[in-house]
Amino acid sequence: MAAEKLRDLSQPIDVPLLDATVAAFYGTGSKEERSAADQILRDLQNNPEMWLQVMHILQNTQNLNTKFFALQVLEGVIKYRWNALPIEQRDGMKNFISDVIVQLSSNEASFRAERLYVNKLNIILVQILKHEWPARWRSFIPDLVSAAKTSETICENCMAILKLLSEEVFDFSRGEMTQQKIKELKQSLNSEFQLIHELCLYVLSASQRTELIRATLSTLHAFLSWIPLGYIFESPLLETLLNFFPIPAYRNLTLKCLTEVAALNFGNYYDVQYVKMYSIFMVQLQSILPSTTNIPEAYAHGSSEEQEFIQNLALFFTSFYKSHIRILESTQDNIAALLLGLEYLINISYVDDTEVFKVCLDYWNLLVLELFEAHHNLENPAVAANMMGLQVPVMLPGMVDGHGSQLLQRRHLYAGPMSKLRMLMICRMAKPEEVLIVEDENGNIVRETMKDNDVLVQYKIMRETLIYLSHLDHEDTEKQMLKKLSKQLSGEDWTWNNLNTLCWAIGSISGSMLEEQENRFLVMVIRDLLNLCEITKGKDNKAVIASNIMYVVGQYPRFLRAHWKFLKTVVNKLFEFMHETHPGVQDMACDTFLKIVQKCKRKFVITQVSENEPFVSELLTGLATTIADLEPHQIHTFYESVGHMVQAESDAQKRDEYLQRLMELPNQKWLEIIGQAHQNVDFLKDQDVIRTVLNILQTNTSVASSLGTYFLPQISLIFLDMLNVYRMYSELISKSISEGGPFASKTSYVKLLRSVKRETLKLIETFLDKAEDQPQIGKQFVPPMMDPVLADYARNVPDARESEVLSLFATIVNKYKAAMVEDVPRIFEAVFQCTLEMITKNFEDYPEHRLKFFSLLRAIATHCFPALICLSSQQLKLVMDSIIWAFRHTERNIAETGLNLLLEMLKKFQASEFCNQFYRTYFLTIEQEIFAVLTDTFHKPGFKLHVLMLQHLFCLLESGALTEPLWDVSTNPYPYTNNAVFVREFTIKLLSTSFPNMTATEVTQFVNGLFESTNDLSTFKNHIRDFLVQSKEFSAQDNKDLYAEEAAAQRERERQRMLSIPGLIAPSELQDEMVDS
Repeated sequence: MAAEKLRDLSQPIDVPLLDATVAAFYGTGSKEERSAADQILRDLQNNPEMWLQVMHILQNTQNLNTKFFALQVLEGVIKYRWNALPIEQRDGMKNFISDVIVQLSSNEASFRAERLYVNKLNIILVQILKHEWPARWRSFIPDLVSAAKTSETICENCMAILKLLSEEVFDFSRGEMTQQKIKELKQSLNSEFQLIHELCLYVLSASQRTELIRATLSTLHAFLSWIPLGYIFESPLLETLLNFFPIPAYRNLTLKCLTEVAALNFGNYYDVQYVKMYSIFMVQLQSILPSTTNIPEAYAHGSSEEQEFIQNLALFFTSFYKSHIRILESTQDNIAALLLGLEYLINISYVDDTEVFKVCLDYWNLLVLELFEAHHNLENPAVAANMMGLQVPVMLPGMVDGHGSQLLQRRHLYAGPMSKLRMLMICRMAKPEEVLIVEDENGNIVRETMKDNDVLVQYKIMRETLIYLSHLDHEDTEKQMLKKLSKQLSGEDWTWNNLNTLCWAIGSISGSMLEEQENRFLVMVIRDLLNLCEITKGKDNKAVIASNIMYVVGQYPRFLRAHWKFLKTVVNKLFEFMHETHPGVQDMACDTFLKIVQKCKRKFVITQVSENEPFVSELLTGLATTIADLEPHQIHTFYESVGHMVQAESDAQKRDEYLQRLMELPNQKWLEIIGQAHQNVDFLKDQDVIRTVLNILQTNTSVASSLGTYFLPQISLIFLDMLNVYRMYSELISKSISEGGPFASKTSYVKLLRSVKRETLKLIETFLDKAEDQPQIGKQFVPPMMDPVLADYARNVPDARESEVLSLFATIVNKYKAAMVEDVPRIFEAVFQCTLEMITKNFEDYPEHRLKFFSLLRAIATHCFPALICLSSQQLKLVMDSIIWAFRHTERNIAETGLNLLLEMLKKFQASEFCNQFYRTYFLTIEQEIFAVLTDTFHKPGFKLHVLMLQHLFCLLESGALTEPLWDVSTNPYPYTNNAVFVREFTIKLLSTSFPNMTATEVTQFVNGLFESTNDLSTFKNHIRDFLVQSKEFSAQDNKDLYAEEAAAQRERERQRMLSIPGLIAPSELQDEMVDS
């Protein structure tokens, strides 16, 4: 193929031939032609000499794709090899790129025609700047500014370059450059900003070209967030921007710039300017968008420019208020402008657009929280001070008054907007997770098929905001909700959406009112909703109302516990809904029933006033009719709920009697099946029988999960028969697979048999996990399983092995801890070798077995470590290899399980008498493997554990626990003074060979830094982060995983704060036994 001669880079490349190859790659020719072209271009791209041809290619080709190909080669060199190039090559390239940019942007025609190419050249120039400027290219900014003054098109392109530079340094630098470099570039930009500032003002005052003015405003927008404030407030800049604001062509860009200024917050030095800016802005805004406009409607019918304007307006108001709302509260004129602005923002909040609403909601949440905290602290100063860790002296009367009256005034000032805000929250409440019934795009009421995470996040914020609003004025909240509800009843406001949002809002403020107020409110709400259900006709309407009744009652366990009559009515209503075949209603009825029972279970097992027997007994009598219309999975939820009731009964005799009555239907069926099987074992092979067996086991699992230890009499009844069925089905599966080959495992028959095996294992695991720690339960249930379950696992063909066996034994080891030491060798013998063979062929097969196998190993390492020491060295090597195999895995949870297990084992071995022997064999291997996953980009989520592992290894060297040399004494007798010196040298060698692009001093500096900071985790971690950026392994990617730990600590602090405010964590979610007597 002619193109082959492109590979010879000893003479200037044949540009027409390269054009033809690039065209073949993008062309519509045959697949072979395309892949041949692709191969050649890849080889050229990987050739380290190729970049020297870039100038020659760019000068001689007209083809845009070829230019881009050449620039891609260049970009790679700039990113990874720039500092290693000779100085004349760097300067040559720098000057060449600058010249091409100036030449193309100096006249209008070529600038518009070559726009894409110029943009790419600008990006390349900025990449070069990140290395060269300021140290090796001092005159860059002055040169740029003087070039800009020579022509308007060059000026427009200079603005684009400045904008890119600002973004690279201030917005995208984290994880791209080291901390030191970012600081240096920021200082240079700051010190040279005066020239840029003068240029921008000059353009805005003198130019008539729309494109240039737009480019300048766009550049200013990028710069405004960080430039010294004097350039904004002590120059004509603000005034200029406000003059541009009313002009339609510049309206959006100017508004973005003003928003950046509004978001700046550096003390109160420029308050006067801010007030002035806000007042002028409000006057201008009213001429653009009169305050009487129906904004949601205008948005719905507006052009994309107008929609963007409303979105930008929301951003402006929210940014301004976040930082400067206080200065607008000072004089009457300012207050009027402030209230007008809030009015605009509330109207914008009704716009039907998720992004716009998020912006507004975010701010409302902040404002309401601020007002609430002041109000909360005023009402309980001691609580507030305690939260901040202060000791409170006894308050003298009058001390708090000055401050208090100020707060009350402020609350009074915002009372109007807050009342409108309550209405907004009620009208736009997002759907909570528990609601399963939704309206589809055709207007039908259906069962929800997928959770929408955005809606759930929105619900969480709205719920929080509404709770603060409710605390600020319970009366107004209650009044608005009840008024809206009465309009539903009278029919004047009745729509599905109105009723939904209202009920979701009512449910979401649970826990925020005082008990008697909540009782009064709820009696009215539930009564009205039940009435609405009676008077409304139509299946869909009834389904919507049913879903709302269920949601509301599920949110108020405190009310239901205090009012037995209501609780009973509600539960009976749920039973009624369980016969309602409308999609989603039955599911929701079963879920709500479970939720209510968990919170009120004691109420059902005591005999209430005017009742003859406890409710649970009445329920068990009518059980068969109640569940007659439910699907199997719903019946399981129902059984789990009743299990909770039975568990609440403290009298053992009654409890066993209830359990026996509850399990009567499944047990009858089970005995029938086992009886038939005794006469003819083939009866168990019938598909319908297998399904019934599965269903019975699932019902047992549901009850076991809520009853725990008290499930013992029931499981004892079926346990041995169940194991026999397990063994029989297992043999059937193996037989099918060995006869029918691997495809047999995919048949529905084999899948069904395996479901029974899995469910058996799940039932035993659930029971043993939930049962209280009673050794005799372990003694009773573990030995009989050894053969039918463990030995069966080993006997099966790989495709027939259930991963649940591994998790069951992991649960058993975690539960019975050291008591299992004697059994570990048997577990190992049965599962170890055969599972390893399944999972070490590649990274893909048997994902479930992988995860559960490592969980089992971790349980053994934690609780039965002596059993690991008894392994032969070959077996231990297998364990270690499998762990390394695990943390190399790209599947996050498998890698994390492997890392946690390794950390556990390292600590255990360090404390054992085999410390030297173990680390001599594995220290260097582990260090090398951890560095390998730490520095590749597929394992970022494991960063925290990688760091802990390295810290453990380095601390071990310092601790003196290792008394023998880690190096091979036979080959070099005693060249090292101690292990730390040896490992330091080993690490430097390891990293130098892995990262040839880093200098020897950089690597040595890094390794020395690691040894110096071993005892201080955060320095150690930052040191590694900087190294990852420096080694260029982590650039141009999302690096948030490297900061995951800091984010988790922040979340825990937030949870503690939420617990201190009534209602913020819903009563139905609190993990308590809620004084349920």
